[in-house]
Amino acid sequence: MKTINVKDLMAISGKGGLFRYLAQARNGIVVESLTDKKRTVAPPTARVSALEDISIFTETEDMPLADVLFRIHEKETGGTTADPKSGNDQLKAYFSEVLPEYDAERVYVSDIKKVLTWYNLLHELGLLEVVDKEQAEEDAGALENGTTEEEAGNAGDGEAATPAKEKDTKEAKDTAKDED
Repeated sequence: MKTINVKDLMAISGKGGLFRYLAQARNGIVVESLTDKKRTVAPPTARVSALEDISIFTETEDMPLADVLFRIHEKETGGTTADPKSGNDQLKAYFSEVLPEYDAERVYVSDIKKVLTWYNLLHELGLLEVVDKEQAEEDAGALENGTTEEEAGNAGDGEAATPAKEKDTKEAKDTAKDED
């Protein structure tokens, strides 16, 4: 199954557009606007939502936003979507073509507008990276376990991925032995 890579992309309530997570700061998180590349600190009181944590209500189970974006990408064959400023009935009809099982009672037109706006922004910036869902989950799992991205990528090459802290500690011990 394929999906769109939304890793490190965020929406901040009260601020338009999307942001890329850069670093943790003492007084919040450092983010960069995707549109104007300005960096700012989002304070801990800001309502920040990672795109990978957002999902759309369906009749059965919630669908991750990345999968919804991929369905739009497939429908539009990589092009832009319907105008998010279209009428409510047109937006609902378009979204039901993309995601027929979406829950029309719990997904509001404002949600549909937001999804389509985000898709068009990612398309405009060339950030609609289609990835294999299983590989993306494996890489994310390896990163959560303390391995670096390079080690996570090399883990399939027959080498065991070692958590970064263990590796550094082992190298420090080996260096100390050599000096004695």
